[in-house]
Amino acid sequence: MGTAALLRAAGVGVGDEVVVPAFGNVEVAEAVARIGASPVFADIDPVTYCLDAAAVEAAVTPRTAAVVAVHRFGRPADVAGLHGVGRRHGLLVLEHRENGASYDETARRRERAAYLDTKLRGVRTPDGGRGHTYQQYVVRVPGNGRPDRDAFARAVRARGVDCRVPVKTPVHRLPEFRRCVSLPETERAAAETLALPVDASLTRREMQRVVSACNALGGPIVVGSTAGFGV
Repeated sequence: MGTAALLRAAGVGVGDEVVVPAFGNVEVAEAVARIGASPVFADIDPVTYCLDAAAVEAAVTPRTAAVVAVHRFGRPADVAGLHGVGRRHGLLVLEHRENGASYDETARRRERAAYLDTKLRGVRTPDGGRGHTYQQYVVRVPGNGRPDRDAFARAVRARGVDCRVPVKTPVHRLPEFRRCVSLPETERAAAETLALPVDASLTRREMQRVVSACNALGGPIVVGSTAGFGV
């Protein structure tokens, strides 16, 4: 059963508010809107990229009926903390899970993530944390936010390594859900994060190429410069 159906079955509907993250997963906000309720965006924890329980509590109003927690990049949300908020305010707490992987696939991803953890320089590697399955291996590129991150990504791709920006535009900045709300950790994550390949099928040589491509750049790339391109 999808998020909209679960909310509707619980009696959530027109006039209600549902707290959701703005860092990706626009389909969650769309599900809330589909049943006539209003999505309310709360900030994320900068380590897990999932809803921050304190931010959720601060977003609660008399109209709040539910919270939808999204597990991000294979890292579980703080479900215990969010359920605590739910109990204190009488709210329904739902979990939106990513597609799972087999035990063997998860083990191989963790092995590749551990390799990157020990080898990468110049980027902030993800905090493994309890239960991380590394659906994506998301690093932070230091520097001046989006310009440096985007330049770094272009330079890595130029060296033959696939990488992608996991969340290009937070949901609260999309035209259909535009809100005037302060979400500093969401904005920072959207500007600094980059997903590097950690697929279970990658060979050791391919993983070494990822490390070489990133480490050769020596940190963030200045926009408009030739640094990191070997010229």
